[in-house]
Amino acid sequence: MTDKKWGFIINPVAGSGYARDYAEHVKAMTQLHSAPATIVFTERRGHAAELATRLIGDGHTHIIAVGGDGTANETVRGVIDHDQITFGHVSAGTGNDFAPVLGFSEHFTDADWDILFQDHTIQMDVGKCNDNYFLNGMGLGFDAQVASENYDKNGDLVAASQRKYWWHIIKNLLFFKERTFQFEKNGSTAEARTFMETIAIGRRFAGGYYVTPQAIANDGVFDVCLVEPVNLLQRFYLFTKVPTGTHIGHNKVQYFQTDKLSLEFDRAVPHHLDGELFFAAKFNIELLPGKLKIIYNPAGKHFFNTAPR
Repeated sequence: MTDKKWGFIINPVAGSGYARDYAEHVKAMTQLHSAPATIVFTERRGHAAELATRLIGDGHTHIIAVGGDGTANETVRGVIDHDQITFGHVSAGTGNDFAPVLGFSEHFTDADWDILFQDHTIQMDVGKCNDNYFLNGMGLGFDAQVASENYDKNGDLVAASQRKYWWHIIKNLLFFKERTFQFEKNGSTAEARTFMETIAIGRRFAGGYYVTPQAIANDGVFDVCLVEPVNLLQRFYLFTKVPTGTHIGHNKVQYFQTDKLSLEFDRAVPHHLDGELFFAAKFNIELLPGKLKIIYNPAGKHFFNTAPR
């Protein structure tokens, strides 16, 4: 491991402060595995990308995000243009939907640490929406509206109780208004209304909901799940089916694959990239195949194609 230099970027507010307390364990694991490492902490939104850039400039070969899916998203922004850098993710957030894509546990274990330092890597697809990137997926409509209600007016994530989070879900199941948009996919243009649209590389969102259950993280295409306007009973019915991925057979659900999408709304709407909130009216979404060199668990239940191409 002497030729490797590890940089761990910890988001101290991830998991309602769990990641901050977990920092001592991060240090202990680097010492146990004799891994030369630097451990740094984010101080504000967007800081993880800056820290990653600085660590790479200082000669670190491995950049590891410690936190939730949003922490991984922020960190990779500083890594994405460095093809030789290895990226990794230690799940220490709340939802932790990205870690299982890589074959790691939803909540990182010491066995996961052993695998992490074995440094098995694979080239993973990355999504790009306008000028931002995403690793797991992006969402518009119902789930983006729920996400937006967990942020304050300054754009900072608010620590909400589980009860309040569920209230946002129930309220939007009852009252969310579908929006009309223009879209282009695979060379054809159409108009649609959507209750929810997910454009994904991974399978899981919102703490265990398999919105895109057939997604493979290195197959060169997005899996897209578009839910057409649905009545109240259909909304609640589909909500019960999403955790197992069985919603995709419903006649109000379009499920397809593409490597590029263009969307346009009549006004700026909320959308999330790996749970991070943004607003836009126009969306240019493209897949960057095999863009990221990432550590995964080859013996775990990962969602990669490892067969020779």
